[in-house]
Amino acid sequence: MTVAAPLRAALSARGASARTPLGLPEQVRGFSLLEAMVALVVLSVGMLGIAALHGQSLAASRTAQLRTQAVNLAGDMADRIRVNRLGAAAYAGAAENNQCDPQSGGGVDCTPAQMAAHDLFVWQAQLARLLPNGAGSVDYDGSADPPTYTIGVSWTEPGEGTLTYSLVVRVPEF
Repeated sequence: MTVAAPLRAALSARGASARTPLGLPEQVRGFSLLEAMVALVVLSVGMLGIAALHGQSLAASRTAQLRTQAVNLAGDMADRIRVNRLGAAAYAGAAENNQCDPQSGGGVDCTPAQMAAHDLFVWQAQLARLLPNGAGSVDYDGSADPPTYTIGVSWTEPGEGTLTYSLVVRVPEF
């Protein structure tokens, strides 16, 4: 028998409840452990929620990045069209590496149509490099006044399928 047993017996004989070394009644012992377990469960659920939100924010960030790239690439083609207005309908044609720009080691003696084909070639390479399954098209409507170009950019977005961004640009001729 321990020393505490006679003390408990004496206290219970007087009608008082036994107390722990901290001065708490014996029936309360273990309650702080239960509180700690509940707090741990609540904290765990909160941390799981934070982790789920972090995952969603990463996915939204990726989506925003791809959409921004698509808008920038469509704007890039619009700028190329504005600079080479004489290329006109050639922007709706096939892309071709005519080495019209100094970066590719080519000369600068290209016709506007060759420059338009080269612009398409460079632009489509950028689309393929910066967007997953990136593709682009340029439609030319010369019957409108001023002539109208519709620039389309499409890409595959994880979880959403294929998305498309279109930009309509009116470029007056010289």
